[in-house]
Amino acid sequence: MAKVDVVVPCYNYGRFLTNCVHSVLGQSIADLRVLIIDDASSDDSVEVASRLRALDPRVELIAHARNQGHINTYNEGIEWASADYFLLLSADDLLVPGALQRAVEIMEENPDIVLTHGECIDWHDQLPVPDIKPVRNYTWQRHDLLHEICKTAANVVPTPTAIARTVTQKKIGGYKASLPHSGDMEMWLRFSAAGSVARIDAVQAIYRRHSGAMSNPYFAERMTDFRHCQLAFDSFFDEHDARLENSQRLRTSAHRALAYRVFSSGIRSLRRGRVSEGYRFIRTSMDMDHRLRYLPPVWQVLKLPGREGRQWALSGIQKAFGNMISRTPRS
Repeated sequence: MAKVDVVVPCYNYGRFLTNCVHSVLGQSIADLRVLIIDDASSDDSVEVASRLRALDPRVELIAHARNQGHINTYNEGIEWASADYFLLLSADDLLVPGALQRAVEIMEENPDIVLTHGECIDWHDQLPVPDIKPVRNYTWQRHDLLHEICKTAANVVPTPTAIARTVTQKKIGGYKASLPHSGDMEMWLRFSAAGSVARIDAVQAIYRRHSGAMSNPYFAERMTDFRHCQLAFDSFFDEHDARLENSQRLRTSAHRALAYRVFSSGIRSLRRGRVSEGYRFIRTSMDMDHRLRYLPPVWQVLKLPGREGRQWALSGIQKAFGNMISRTPRS
């Protein structure tokens, strides 16, 4: 019988912790452990976790005396894990019924698969909790995750759904302190280089969106996000270059896709009237990929409302970058 370990890192999320842990304990896996790691919360997280531990012997608790940060906390959980399969689940997120069973079934029957992920519902917590019924029949397919991440320069794996083979997690190591903003994406790249990945065509988790979410400050400044995405790619390819087929082609694809994302953010900023920010994004994208200086995706400018708006955007870009763009939109 397969065993599953779930680590629940918690920092000031005591108000969410009970629902999160219950969503794990209610899974159909018989041999299951849950470790709550409280990172020196100032709310009642430790008290809530202690009650959960007292009520169910499957629950364990580690309470930090001093805050160690999320990367150290995640890695502590990875070191603790010893079951066949492993999941890191934030204390404000929820598993849906059957999520662990689906992942375990796939990996038990396919030893080459080292990571599974699935669909994730974004839930704004001022709304009722989504009622996800257990799914008996589901489909899945092998996912060329490495190529998709490089093609999109985006984290396409919802973290609450990422259930891994523990032996692989131990082999590839923990999260990197140098990548506090993009550690998840870099981790999925390492998994994709270590074995096959399965994408499950079913809702596996619920991601809670709320004003206190840890990720909010990280994405408030998009440029920081892009810079750390670049660092994640650099870290991965520097480490795995010799072991990957077409490594240089993949690195180039990721670099260009990221530059395109930055350019697109610039256009979105222009549409919203944030002119200085928009030009900053566009200038950065052209520094990242010099092809954009001569062949920019001008069709994005065509989405700006009205001929005057489009002419204004193009003239501003031309002025900012020395008339490197010669095309003008037609009405």
